[in-house]
Amino acid sequence: MKLPVYLDNHATTPVDPRVLDAMLPFFTGKFGNAASRHHSFGWEAGHAVEKARRQVADLIGADPSEILFTSGATESNNLALKGVAQNHPAGSRIITAATEHKAVLDACNRLEQSGFEVVRLPVRPDGLLDLALLSASITPRTILISVMHANNEIGVVQPIREIGRIARKHGVLFHTDAAQSAGKTPIQVEDDNISLLSLSAHKIYGPKGIGALYVRRKNPRIQLVPQIDGGGHERGMRSGTLNVPGIVGMGQACAICAREMPAEAARLARLRDRLRILLENGLENVRVNGSMEHRLPNNLNMSFAGVAGEALLMGLRDVAVSSGSACASATQAPSHVLQALGLERELAHGSLRFGLGRFNTEEEIDYVAARVIETVKKLREMSPLYEAARQGAGFEHSKVPGDPGRK
Repeated sequence: MKLPVYLDNHATTPVDPRVLDAMLPFFTGKFGNAASRHHSFGWEAGHAVEKARRQVADLIGADPSEILFTSGATESNNLALKGVAQNHPAGSRIITAATEHKAVLDACNRLEQSGFEVVRLPVRPDGLLDLALLSASITPRTILISVMHANNEIGVVQPIREIGRIARKHGVLFHTDAAQSAGKTPIQVEDDNISLLSLSAHKIYGPKGIGALYVRRKNPRIQLVPQIDGGGHERGMRSGTLNVPGIVGMGQACAICAREMPAEAARLARLRDRLRILLENGLENVRVNGSMEHRLPNNLNMSFAGVAGEALLMGLRDVAVSSGSACASATQAPSHVLQALGLERELAHGSLRFGLGRFNTEEEIDYVAARVIETVKKLREMSPLYEAARQGAGFEHSKVPGDPGRK
């Protein structure tokens, strides 16, 4: 087993060697610009882009003409939210969730500054939205619902088919950030009533700096205001020379996920559950954050009472995990996602996110569990806070409030 062990696959994933093999020719001999229409170099690049567009579309049940390539899910989220909003008057209403990724929340903040109304719905203690509350929040001025499919910190999978059905019933567009879920759990944009969907390659063993946005073309056809102008690339929705090697890599990554997702999800769920059981058996006063029933197969987010997350990370030098979103790692504030679940500040600070991936082994899981148990026990022995947390009311061993799927 090679150290350090990497269990931070929600932050990013290594490029699959099969993806790299597909990309490499487009850095050298096949280096053409896909917008060059008058010679074979451009034609070859253009054909590769269209093949990748089909591969991305196939993963989510879309038509290739509905896929726009971007620099990643952050840009896709911004194009979706701002592109829809700017087709409507200020004062229009956008509904999202308090647990969204900052790429959605910050885009909503910017729109709010421009006069749009933004409703940030709370979630239940298990991380799931209350669909009755969502329905009640829709008014005649509502233009868009944006709810991520799977949370990047706690892995909770929202009922997007039901959310899409609610949105369609009220004539409201539905956007979902699927950066964490695509390739790990099935998505069908037609069946799920999705209007716009954001994707990122580097979450599914593809390269960084490339993503996509699904934009529905009929029933209804979605009209967006472009956020980047200059040249009319991607049907005028996202100008700029296409990143052909990155696009080819994303297409190949999506094709691999489409083939291997069922078996990979089952394997990762077994490893994830093994890690959880080892930690629960080896430590008292630990808690799983978020529903275990409605969860990505590769995610485990746990709180360790009486331990500061940063100290825990410092003690795990040979294990790559995180205490929250990589996009918010510069701040010392507790995770906004965990706070939205109702966790006390101390528990939110004492949490770790384990993101399992395609290349992790059972041996690595056992090693990580042993190292976490060892480190938590050592820190608790030195912590004056632990005995207070241990005696505190309301903290039960690994109990997820409101989750009937937990045992």
